[in-house]
Amino acid sequence: MREPSELRSILLGEYIAETGATVRAAAKVFGVSKSTVHKDVTERLVKDDPVLYKRVKAVLEKNKSERHIRGGLATKRKYKGE
Repeated sequence: MREPSELRSILLGEYIAETGATVRAAAKVFGVSKSTVHKDVTERLVKDDPVLYKRVKAVLEKNKSERHIRGGLATKRKYKGE
């Protein structure tokens, strides 16, 4: 059975806030698309739990500011053969 979007947005928000997970990582854990995760934590969560939304937004901003570094490390590992 699929959970309602309100519950899913809160569960995703709590997971991201507690673990600092990226949208892709959260999508993989919950078995949904990254588009669904992004919509849930940016649009639905602000209505369902504004306090949690602020915590999640901080994590998403941190992840966004670091993504170019993670991309460079992934490329380095790719060519290094790891």
